[in-house]
Amino acid sequence: MRLRALSSPARRSKLLAAAVAALALPLAASATPAAASEGNGYPQSGYLSSLQLAAHAAPSITSPVLEVLHQFRADELPMVVLVISTRQASGVTWDKISLPGRPNGRYGWVKADRLEGLIPRERQITVDRGQRTLTVSEHGRVLFRTRVAVGRPGMETPRGHFYLMAGFKPQESALGPWAFETSAYSKLSDWPGGGIIGIHGWNDPSVLGHAVSHGCVRVSDQAILRLKTLVSAGAPVEIVD
Repeated sequence: MRLRALSSPARRSKLLAAAVAALALPLAASATPAAASEGNGYPQSGYLSSLQLAAHAAPSITSPVLEVLHQFRADELPMVVLVISTRQASGVTWDKISLPGRPNGRYGWVKADRLEGLIPRERQITVDRGQRTLTVSEHGRVLFRTRVAVGRPGMETPRGHFYLMAGFKPQESALGPWAFETSAYSKLSDWPGGGIIGIHGWNDPSVLGHAVSHGCVRVSDQAILRLKTLVSAGAPVEIVD
């Protein structure tokens, strides 16, 4: 379930520039000036402006480093970050970001001037494990809702606040015509990528409404194509009961 890696640093730089430009397109198409000014403008998504970036436990350069993020992922796609809030500390602006990976639910602080292409994320995905639904909403208004299959007992889809890391066309036909990789991880650490939770299509609609997966969220092939038109990498994901 990985995209083909690029080989040239120059091509990686072009990809990053294109990704930063593309982030602004959904906002320009969907947000009015009034909508863009609502709330405090968070969450926001963007990219790293440097090859590496240390995420700290607190907004201070002397606080422990929780993780070192890299500008490009293992598949050489740009690393997308989700900013939850911002704070001034000792004359430095720090951004609080959601950290992908194990354990789920971590946050870290990075210097704000080390991020670029930040835009507010107006749309959010909510997965309700109990109701077996996935909803896309914008400022509380439901744009799309569909039935899903979630993780079976013992391999439950994790609850919490996450975000979409990437979208791609799966190589496995059973996973449908499109898939999103999220920042959440399953209980199965031996899965490819360490157990990444995905939202993807499924070629057997009879599973929808049931808890049958290893943690991923399955939707119909028609629903995943609709989802592809509504959200992109960086969109917040909330998984609830």
